[in-house]
Amino acid sequence: MSFSAEVKQEVAQKVMEGNDARAELSALIQMTSSLSFSSVGMTILVTVENAAVARTIYRLAKSRYGGEISLFVKRKMNLRKNRVYGLRILSGAPVILTDLGIYSSRGLLQRPLKKIVETDNNARAYLAGAFLASGSINPPEKTSYHMEMTASSQEHADFLIELLERFHIKAKSIERRGKIIVYVKAAEKIADFLRIIEADQHLLEFENIRISRDFTNSITRLNNIDVANEVKTQAAAVKQLNDIRMIEEDQKYDGLDQKLKDVIELRRAHPDSSLNELAAILEQTTGTPVSKSGMKHRFVKIHEIAVRGHRDE
Repeated sequence: MSFSAEVKQEVAQKVMEGNDARAELSALIQMTSSLSFSSVGMTILVTVENAAVARTIYRLAKSRYGGEISLFVKRKMNLRKNRVYGLRILSGAPVILTDLGIYSSRGLLQRPLKKIVETDNNARAYLAGAFLASGSINPPEKTSYHMEMTASSQEHADFLIELLERFHIKAKSIERRGKIIVYVKAAEKIADFLRIIEADQHLLEFENIRISRDFTNSITRLNNIDVANEVKTQAAAVKQLNDIRMIEEDQKYDGLDQKLKDVIELRRAHPDSSLNELAAILEQTTGTPVSKSGMKHRFVKIHEIAVRGHRDE
């Protein structure tokens, strides 16, 4: 089972009541159903690919409205052969849709009425229903964080974005293969979303894996920096030893200032040490404090003397 399916299963187990139940069902019906008309009147047809979501819709609709609801299961004709779970709400469709805030005298509404998400708890319930209907989240083990929901229209997408902003979650929308997708990329905001829809168990799993991976990545970056610094130190040491060799070949060592002779002897004795390490050793042996920049300056002078000597030849 995918991470998204597991989250939906956890969210579906929470029993909503009152206006929270209405808000959750409003999102579910708007995002998973279509209307059909026959001699018996208007019928609501719901189709989903998740059994837990189908059970949630059935429970909410039956509890709030009663009436006749028929169920069916069929297998999609594709390579994966996923099951499709369907519900037909056979009576009271106009009353139900009106109560859910998605139907009025003007017909079907692109976004629910304000009363559906009047309180923050209503809004949380609506977002939970929206995720159950069409949401997905990349598993936290993946390298990219991504949460999305498929809106029923651009106007509905704007509504979902506004709803997320109530909880300080920045979302965007994009059209993909003819569908409007509302998505969130920031890991912290995806965690906030899981908290809002009360997927507590999977929030903990998401955060544990995310923090562990981010910590591992930080250690790796630090190790890479250490390796890079070591490579730079070794390359600098090789150049400095080469400068010393050139000075000796040109017989210029005896004419050097004592400070330069001191660092030359240090470099010979400690060919793998960094400038900081050489400065510390010099202070210990001579009692004279020298900074890293001071040590670097001395090696620059040594390089200039070495190059000048070879150029003169």
